[in-house]
Amino acid sequence: MQLKIDKLVPGGQGIGTLESGQKCFVWGGLPGEIVEFEVTKKKRSYLEGVVTGVVEASEYRVEPRDECYLATSPWQVMDYEYELRQKSKILDEIFRQNSIDLTSGPFKTYGLDYFYRNKMEYSVYWDHDTEKIELAFHVRGTHRKIPVQSSSIERPEVLAEAKRILAGLNASGRQAREIQSIMVRCAQDGRVSSAVYENGKSHPEMLTLTDKLLGYEYTYSPNGFFQINLPVYEMALKEIAQWIETEGVLDLYAGVGTVGLSVARERKLTLVEVNGDAYRELERNAEGAGGQVETVLAKSEEALDFLKPDLTVIVDPPRAGCDEKLIRRLMEVKPERIIYLSCNPVTQARDMKLLLEGYKVLTAQGCNFFPRTPHIENLVVLSRK
Repeated sequence: MQLKIDKLVPGGQGIGTLESGQKCFVWGGLPGEIVEFEVTKKKRSYLEGVVTGVVEASEYRVEPRDECYLATSPWQVMDYEYELRQKSKILDEIFRQNSIDLTSGPFKTYGLDYFYRNKMEYSVYWDHDTEKIELAFHVRGTHRKIPVQSSSIERPEVLAEAKRILAGLNASGRQAREIQSIMVRCAQDGRVSSAVYENGKSHPEMLTLTDKLLGYEYTYSPNGFFQINLPVYEMALKEIAQWIETEGVLDLYAGVGTVGLSVARERKLTLVEVNGDAYRELERNAEGAGGQVETVLAKSEEALDFLKPDLTVIVDPPRAGCDEKLIRRLMEVKPERIIYLSCNPVTQARDMKLLLEGYKVLTAQGCNFFPRTPHIENLVVLSRK
């Protein structure tokens, strides 16, 4: 089957329309290209698929580095500068669809578009020819697995550690069916922490790691949440810091505290986190901070009493976005400034559509935390009207 790709959609696929009028979402195609594709999923109103051949190629197409690129980083097929422009277009389109007139500037990027991920979870499979366990990733959009001999998206220390663990499993005669996955995380100085997740067993404790952000040291559990691209994260933190003017700062969805403690530790800072493991690390990271720092173990949408008109409120919610109760309360209290860092601009735009009834946009800045993938991190700063 052949298809002309019209554009890239927020999920990362190229979209086109067959002569029958049926929409198709395919991985591996660029705008303007005519491609051949294999159908991986059939729905009543659309198809999903993977490009198997390129009939007419875009001038921005490049050869992917990895055989497993569709599983890890499907945008390896395009020039990096073109990737940044496409992400800006997608971000602007998301906001237009929510009736928000917002044009983002050039994406912040550290320039390291390969070997940047500091965390990977590898699947495994059994090679019947060699009778050994092999590293693998799931093929995007399917339950099939693709073997991994080399990969360019993670730091070299991460893949090396995974291969070391794999050799040990094979030397001890383990079977792939016993293993759920192999988790590896790497600090900026090259230290690694790893674990084998076994089927039917609790996940083992992993060695705690330490990293610095804007000169401040943070400890964190490798199997918990911590940003995977620290150089770009630091760029975002510097951008956030310059927009904080109030003495009081409330950091919601605080995690282990890296946002609030990096940009506002010398102020009157309150950090709210619900996950017990993350909260324990948050408490440890908050020790010795220079300002008046308070940590709160609670859901952010249940900590509404901490909202005050004279605050800067920082929100960095999960992909689902901010809870509706929190948005309503923000509109009632109207804190002076809201800084919204999002890993899902679709839900961010949904939340902003409500907030813009009482706020104006000071800046919007896309950040390329995940080069060679369609994932977009976006920072928006709002000021009370």
